[in-house]
Amino acid sequence: MTITTATPHDVPASRTDVLAPKRTKYCVVVFVINEGEKVRAQLARMAPLADQIDIVIADGGSTDGSLDLAYLRENRVRALLTKTGAGKLSAQMRVAFAWALDEGYEGVVVIDGNGKDGVDAIPDFIALLDAGYDHIQGSRFIAGGKAVNTPLVRLVSVRLLHAPAISVAARTRHTDTTNGFRAYSRRLLADDEVAVFRDVFVTYELHYHLALESSRLERFRTIETPVSRTYPAHGKVPTKISPLKGNAHVLKVLFNAVTGRYRYQQETQK
Repeated sequence: MTITTATPHDVPASRTDVLAPKRTKYCVVVFVINEGEKVRAQLARMAPLADQIDIVIADGGSTDGSLDLAYLRENRVRALLTKTGAGKLSAQMRVAFAWALDEGYEGVVVIDGNGKDGVDAIPDFIALLDAGYDHIQGSRFIAGGKAVNTPLVRLVSVRLLHAPAISVAARTRHTDTTNGFRAYSRRLLADDEVAVFRDVFVTYELHYHLALESSRLERFRTIETPVSRTYPAHGKVPTKISPLKGNAHVLKVLFNAVTGRYRYQQETQK
């Protein structure tokens, strides 16, 4: 006899500040940690979209005062989710996805809060969710997309290493696999075989896992949509990835993802 355990539901501890009632069937989650004026300027650009999609912040534990609740209300943010447990980006994603599913959202658009992404593309993600797509990848490198001032090392690593590796493993062409501007359907996020609520997802694992599994499993529909991503023409590149240790970790996560290390294997007992 084989007994299959229930799908894990590991969600980091968090605090929730609800600032407005649910208004739409999708939400856009902005991932933030100490982005200062960059995230404030981005939220001001996003505020006019609040009639089309609920705006949610998933904070990794900012200490810079940028996420003042009064400011968030003024800019039509529906909720602030603050991760208080362990983990980085993928832990924030698990907090946000669990909350979004509990709130009854039919899909989630995700975007970084560092001001690099063109928020005018959000309605395109909404339209593709409405069309029944499960994994929608924003891409700078397809027709209509714009890559502005992309650092050369980033450009080379995405085009010649990261995207080809994901594409081979997924058996589907992916062109911009490090871009965090994406959307996911409820069907994908709630799928027991995809199993997003596991504590193996801590840093960048979940983005890669969802791209691979949505392509590998034939029941899901995937597509890319053009977006713009703009880096500053001068000064420090806005990123949380350190040049040596950070990039080495990204490569390790990429290797683990394409070799199936994050694929959910249900425990069995005979």
